[in-house]
Amino acid sequence: MSLMNILMEAQQGQSTDVLARQFGLDSSQTKNALSALVPALTAGVKRNTAQEGGLASLMGALAGGSHDQYLDNPAKVASSQAVEEGNGILGHVLGSKDVSRQLAARASAKTGISDDVLKKMLPVVASMVMGALSKQAGGGRAYEGEADSGSLGSLVGGVMDSITGGGSKSGGSKAADLLTSALDRDGDGSMLDDVIGGFFKR
Repeated sequence: MSLMNILMEAQQGQSTDVLARQFGLDSSQTKNALSALVPALTAGVKRNTAQEGGLASLMGALAGGSHDQYLDNPAKVASSQAVEEGNGILGHVLGSKDVSRQLAARASAKTGISDDVLKKMLPVVASMVMGALSKQAGGGRAYEGEADSGSLGSLVGGVMDSITGGGSKSGGSKAADLLTSALDRDGDGSMLDDVIGGFFKR
Protein backbone atom coordinates (compact mmCIF):
# COMPACT_ATOMS: atom_id res chain seq x y z
CA MET A 1 0.00 0.00 0.00
CA SER A 2 1.30 3.46 -0.86
CA LEU A 3 1.89 6.10 1.80
CA MET A 4 -0.85 8.21 0.24
CA ASN A 5 -3.34 5.38 0.68
CA ILE A 6 -2.23 4.83 4.27
CA LEU A 7 -2.85 8.51 5.02
CA MET A 8 -6.22 8.64 3.29
CA GLU A 9 -7.49 5.44 4.91
CA ALA A 10 -6.16 6.00 8.45
CA GLN A 11 -9.00 5.43 10.94
CA GLN A 12 -11.49 5.25 8.06
CA GLY A 13 -10.41 8.68 6.86
CA GLN A 14 -10.80 10.40 10.23
CA SER A 15 -7.21 11.70 10.28
CA THR A 16 -7.64 13.49 6.96
CA ASP A 17 -11.06 14.76 8.09
CA VAL A 18 -9.38 16.41 11.08
CA LEU A 19 -6.73 17.83 8.75
CA ALA A 20 -9.44 19.28 6.50
CA ARG A 21 -11.28 20.94 9.38
CA GLN A 22 -8.05 22.26 10.86
CA PHE A 23 -7.20 24.17 7.69
CA GLY A 24 -10.70 24.99 6.45
CA LEU A 25 -10.62 22.69 3.42
CA ASP A 26 -13.15 20.30 1.96
CA SER A 27 -12.32 16.64 1.38
CA SER A 28 -11.43 17.17 -2.28
CA GLN A 29 -9.07 20.05 -1.49
CA THR A 30 -7.44 18.02 1.27
CA LYS A 31 -6.83 15.11 -1.07
CA ASN A 32 -5.39 17.47 -3.69
CA ALA A 33 -3.11 19.06 -1.10
CA LEU A 34 -1.86 15.67 0.06
CA SER A 35 -1.41 14.53 -3.55
CA ALA A 36 0.86 17.54 -4.13
CA LEU A 37 2.79 17.49 -0.85
CA VAL A 38 3.22 13.79 -0.01
CA PRO A 39 5.22 12.77 -3.12
CA ALA A 40 7.54 15.76 -2.70
CA LEU A 41 8.08 15.03 1.00
CA THR A 42 8.67 11.36 0.28
CA ALA A 43 11.19 12.28 -2.41
CA GLY A 44 12.86 14.53 0.15
CA VAL A 45 13.11 11.64 2.60
CA LYS A 46 14.62 9.42 -0.07
CA ARG A 47 17.05 12.15 -1.12
CA ASN A 48 18.01 12.71 2.51
CA THR A 49 18.74 9.02 3.11
CA ALA A 50 21.26 9.09 0.27
CA GLN A 51 23.27 11.83 1.98
CA GLU A 52 25.88 11.28 4.66
CA GLY A 53 24.17 10.75 7.99
CA GLY A 54 20.71 11.05 6.45
CA LEU A 55 19.85 7.39 6.66
CA ALA A 56 20.84 7.18 10.31
CA SER A 57 18.65 10.20 11.04
CA LEU A 58 15.64 8.57 9.39
CA MET A 59 16.17 5.28 11.18
CA GLY A 60 16.61 7.06 14.50
CA ALA A 61 13.44 9.07 13.95
CA LEU A 62 11.41 5.97 13.07
CA ALA A 63 12.80 3.90 15.92
CA GLY A 64 12.64 6.59 18.58
CA GLY A 65 9.51 8.48 17.63
CA SER A 66 5.82 7.81 18.08
CA HIS A 67 4.67 9.10 14.72
CA ASP A 68 2.05 6.35 14.39
CA GLN A 69 -0.11 8.37 16.78
CA TYR A 70 -1.00 10.87 14.04
CA LEU A 71 -2.74 8.09 12.14
CA ASP A 72 -4.01 6.04 15.08
CA ASN A 73 -5.45 8.99 17.02
CA PRO A 74 -6.98 11.55 14.62
CA ALA A 75 -7.18 14.22 17.35
CA LYS A 76 -3.37 14.28 17.43
CA VAL A 77 -3.32 15.69 13.90
CA ALA A 78 -4.57 19.01 15.27
CA SER A 79 -2.09 19.10 18.16
CA SER A 80 0.80 21.51 18.61
CA GLN A 81 3.03 18.45 18.89
CA ALA A 82 2.27 17.53 15.27
CA VAL A 83 3.43 20.98 14.17
CA GLU A 84 6.53 20.98 16.36
CA GLU A 85 7.66 17.51 15.31
CA GLY A 86 6.77 18.23 11.70
CA ASN A 87 8.94 21.34 11.62
CA GLY A 88 11.84 19.24 12.86
CA ILE A 89 11.18 16.67 10.15
CA LEU A 90 11.04 19.37 7.47
CA GLY A 91 14.38 20.71 8.66
CA HIS A 92 15.96 17.31 8.06
CA VAL A 93 14.11 16.48 4.85
CA LEU A 94 14.04 19.82 3.02
CA GLY A 95 16.99 21.53 4.67
CA SER A 96 15.67 25.08 4.88
CA LYS A 97 12.55 27.16 5.37
CA ASP A 98 13.10 28.68 1.94
CA VAL A 99 12.65 25.27 0.32
CA SER A 100 9.52 24.67 2.41
CA ARG A 101 8.07 28.01 1.29
CA GLN A 102 8.87 27.35 -2.35
CA LEU A 103 7.38 23.87 -2.13
CA ALA A 104 4.17 25.35 -0.69
CA ALA A 105 4.10 27.92 -3.50
CA ARG A 106 4.49 25.22 -6.15
CA ALA A 107 1.77 23.12 -4.52
CA SER A 108 -0.47 26.19 -4.38
CA ALA A 109 -0.05 26.78 -8.11
CA LYS A 110 -0.90 23.14 -8.74
CA THR A 111 -3.93 22.90 -6.44
CA GLY A 112 -5.34 26.42 -6.23
CA ILE A 113 -5.08 26.29 -2.43
CA SER A 114 -3.54 29.30 -0.69
CA ASP A 115 0.18 28.91 -0.16
CA ASP A 116 -0.31 30.31 3.36
CA VAL A 117 -2.59 27.37 4.13
CA LEU A 118 -0.17 24.90 2.56
CA LYS A 119 2.78 26.34 4.51
CA LYS A 120 0.86 25.73 7.72
CA MET A 121 -0.15 22.25 6.55
CA LEU A 122 3.38 21.16 5.64
CA PRO A 123 4.66 20.31 9.15
CA VAL A 124 1.46 18.43 10.02
CA VAL A 125 1.61 16.47 6.77
CA ALA A 126 5.30 15.74 7.43
CA SER A 127 4.39 14.21 10.80
CA MET A 128 1.67 12.14 9.14
CA VAL A 129 4.08 10.96 6.42
CA MET A 130 6.52 9.80 9.09
CA GLY A 131 3.65 7.97 10.75
CA ALA A 132 2.84 6.24 7.48
CA LEU A 133 6.51 5.32 6.94
CA SER A 134 6.67 3.94 10.47
CA LYS A 135 3.58 1.83 9.87
CA GLN A 136 4.90 0.61 6.53
CA ALA A 137 8.14 -0.44 8.21
CA GLY A 138 6.35 -2.26 11.01
CA GLY A 139 5.51 0.59 13.36
CA GLY A 140 9.04 0.74 14.73
CA ARG A 141 8.40 -2.35 16.83
CA ALA A 142 10.73 -4.49 14.74
CA TYR A 143 13.73 -2.37 15.62
CA GLU A 144 13.13 -0.96 19.10
CA GLY A 145 15.60 -1.74 21.88
CA GLU A 146 18.99 -3.37 22.09
CA ALA A 147 17.55 -6.83 21.70
CA ASP A 148 16.42 -5.90 18.22
CA SER A 149 19.55 -4.08 17.10
CA GLY A 150 20.03 -6.69 14.39
CA SER A 151 16.67 -5.78 12.91
CA LEU A 152 17.67 -2.11 12.79
CA GLY A 153 20.93 -2.98 11.08
CA SER A 154 19.08 -5.12 8.57
CA LEU A 155 16.60 -2.32 7.92
CA VAL A 156 19.39 0.20 7.36
CA GLY A 157 21.26 -2.17 5.07
CA GLY A 158 18.19 -3.04 3.05
CA VAL A 159 17.22 0.57 2.43
CA MET A 160 20.81 1.55 1.57
CA ASP A 161 21.11 -1.32 -0.92
CA SER A 162 17.96 -0.15 -2.64
CA ILE A 163 19.16 3.47 -2.84
CA THR A 164 22.67 2.67 -4.06
CA GLY A 165 21.77 -0.36 -6.15
CA GLY A 166 24.37 -2.31 -4.23
CA GLY A 167 23.15 -5.84 -4.00
CA SER A 168 19.89 -7.65 -3.48
CA LYS A 169 17.29 -6.71 -0.92
CA SER A 170 16.62 -10.37 -0.25
CA GLY A 171 19.06 -10.34 2.65
CA GLY A 172 17.36 -7.39 4.32
CA SER A 173 14.47 -7.43 6.70
CA LYS A 174 10.85 -7.39 5.64
CA ALA A 175 10.64 -3.92 7.20
CA ALA A 176 13.43 -2.71 4.92
CA ASP A 177 11.65 -4.04 1.86
CA LEU A 178 8.37 -2.43 2.88
CA LEU A 179 9.94 0.93 3.67
CA THR A 180 11.95 1.02 0.45
CA SER A 181 8.90 0.01 -1.55
CA ALA A 182 6.87 2.81 0.04
CA LEU A 183 9.53 5.40 -0.80
CA ASP A 184 9.68 4.14 -4.38
CA ARG A 185 5.90 4.27 -4.83
CA ASP A 186 5.37 7.77 -3.44
CA GLY A 187 8.68 9.45 -4.22
CA ASP A 188 7.79 11.47 -7.29
CA GLY A 189 10.31 14.21 -6.76
CA SER A 190 9.52 16.36 -9.80
CA MET A 191 8.13 19.27 -7.74
CA LEU A 192 10.92 19.06 -5.18
CA ASP A 193 13.53 18.79 -7.93
CA ASP A 194 12.15 21.95 -9.52
CA VAL A 195 12.33 23.83 -6.23
CA ILE A 196 15.86 22.69 -5.36
CA GLY A 197 17.01 23.20 -8.93
CA GLY A 198 15.77 26.77 -8.78
CA PHE A 199 17.93 27.47 -5.74
CA PHE A 200 21.06 26.10 -7.42
CA LYS A 201 20.45 28.30 -10.48
CA ARG A 202 20.46 31.51 -8.41
